[in-house]
Amino acid sequence: MDNFFRYFFQDIGGILRAFGDIFVAIVDFFISIFNVSKRVEVMEKYVGSFSTLEWVLFAVANLVLLVIIVAAAIGIFKLCKKLFRFRISPKKYDELAKQVKNLQRDLLRANYEKDKLLSMRMAELGDSVGQLDEEDEEAVESTLPKSNRNTFDSPPVDPAESRFFRLTTVDNYYKTEYEKPFYDSEITLAEFCEQFRKFAASQLHLYYDLDLIRFFVASMGAARIVILQGISGTGKTSLPYAFGKFVNKDTTVVSVQPSWRERTELYGYFNEFTKKYSETEFLSAIYECNYYRDPHIVILDEMNIARVEYYFAEMLSILEMPLQEEWKIEVTNAVWDNDPCLIEDGNVSIPNNVWFVGTINNDDSTFAVADKVYDRAIPIDLDSRAEAFECELTDSVCVSTDHLIKLFDAAKESFPVSQEILDKLETVNGYVIKNFRLAFGNRIMKQINDFVPSFIACGGTEIQAVDFMIAKKVLRKFESLSLGFMKDDLTKFSNFLDRTFGKNTMKICKEYIDILKKTN
Repeated sequence: MDNFFRYFFQDIGGILRAFGDIFVAIVDFFISIFNVSKRVEVMEKYVGSFSTLEWVLFAVANLVLLVIIVAAAIGIFKLCKKLFRFRISPKKYDELAKQVKNLQRDLLRANYEKDKLLSMRMAELGDSVGQLDEEDEEAVESTLPKSNRNTFDSPPVDPAESRFFRLTTVDNYYKTEYEKPFYDSEITLAEFCEQFRKFAASQLHLYYDLDLIRFFVASMGAARIVILQGISGTGKTSLPYAFGKFVNKDTTVVSVQPSWRERTELYGYFNEFTKKYSETEFLSAIYECNYYRDPHIVILDEMNIARVEYYFAEMLSILEMPLQEEWKIEVTNAVWDNDPCLIEDGNVSIPNNVWFVGTINNDDSTFAVADKVYDRAIPIDLDSRAEAFECELTDSVCVSTDHLIKLFDAAKESFPVSQEILDKLETVNGYVIKNFRLAFGNRIMKQINDFVPSFIACGGTEIQAVDFMIAKKVLRKFESLSLGFMKDDLTKFSNFLDRTFGKNTMKICKEYIDILKKTN
């Protein structure tokens, strides 16, 4: 035991004495502070011989001391308040306070987004909430004769009595007022492009290069989605708008909003409070296209102000379906008796007379467009405005989609991509794979085989079309590479194009490569 006590006295006792010295030092600190008589005695001993500078230092020293005293007092007060005011531990209190703050923030966010989330849920769950239960609905439908179902041959339905006000209004118009126009079945693609350019200039005072018109029309023969991109003021929206005026079927303009995240932004949703379907301009345009054969364009204006792959994902998938019969949008799970005529099993068909044109501004206020969007579209750059020109007054045309599709199909038979160009494309593909780890996909080759003949039929040349497609569909993929370290590789690729297709033949590609080389 003696050895233990000696150990305890030297080790543990030393630690305890050190703790005691701390408390003694604290007590001595406060005694020194509040021992006024001793401090006055020290001051009288020295201050009598202070110079001006020493008096300043004297004041600063006492001020710093005062600040330390006040800070220590406040700290001790807060510590005591925290320790003795609550019965729970400070750590537990901090955790609870953090949880309360998180709950308050979540509550505010939930209140703010309540209506939108509710709408989204209703779109997912269908229309069953707030309407008849499925069993009750089936019972009601079983008591009604089959003829009560709204069809094109049935009398017009009062839109106010239908949950689809706009679509029912469309039904009534085509039941009672619409007259099928007389279509021009003789016009060629080359004449179509020439007249379109002159119509835009003479009637709308919009001026475009003829090649741009050809690119746009030929794109319609190769894809259902066209992307117009470039700086503001170059005519991205006015080009498809002018097209609608030219074919006597006004273009539908859908202004994309930054908050768009999912499908209901385009197709609408059933509102459980009003018991009505919230219809959108987009849905109404698609629905109405089923009634006529005129070509119709739907513009998604500023389409990348929100993430395109979020709100447009379903449409991208639908348009990839190989069969036209599979192009359908689901708008409801249960069909009501007075629903619009062309809603079948809750679906609206997407006819082949509608094309989608997205306008894009590439700046800090927009999102980058995903590759899967670009791959399914034909992108066209509008970087400058064409010079104004004089031409004779040109009227619009009335042409059917069936005639345009017939012209596109005839072009593929008359002007297929030559074997020489196909061999050169295969050479380019091998070069790109070897040097840039990129490749032509099957989708790109299909678009080339569709676009090139259409462009030739519009009055262009084969090499122009190939130049355009390589630049817009292949070189665009280079933007994902580390271009700052590839300037020499890009120069070599430019020289390779000259050797393969002829010097300065691929003008669009070479201009695009020059732009890429300037990218850091």
